[in-house]
Order: sequence, then C-alpha cells, then structure tokens
Amino acid sequence: MLLRQIERFLRETQMPWTKFGRLAARDPRFVADLRNGRVPRDRTAQRVANFMNGYLTGAESNHAR
Repeated sequence: MLLRQIERFLRETQMPWTKFGRLAARDPRFVADLRNGRVPRDRTAQRVANFMNGYLTGAESNHAR
C-alpha cells in the first residue's frame, strides 16, 4: 500500500525516486528497496506518509496564491 502511494506521488510530482528517498526517509535507495520487497518500520512509513502529505499540502497552498 505505501509503495503504491509513493509511486502515485512520484508520478504526480515528477520527483525522482532517489530525491524522494533522501527527503522522505533519509535514504536515496528507499524506493528501490521497497520495489524489491523491503518492508519499512512503522515509524519510517509514518514519516514518509507525513512527508508526502506535507509536500502536497504545501504545493496546493502555493497554487492557491
């Protein structure tokens, strides 16, 4: 489920997966590892979800101006 959300986020923002990993999880290989079956810890998954929500919320408020 998390990987599906990340893939959608990457498509919508056109952000490279390595940049996403660095910003969201402090690990540039994070997305590649997920694609290869890695299961993140709950705390990491929450941090990544918070990053995506905050990023999208920030982008929406920038478009509203």
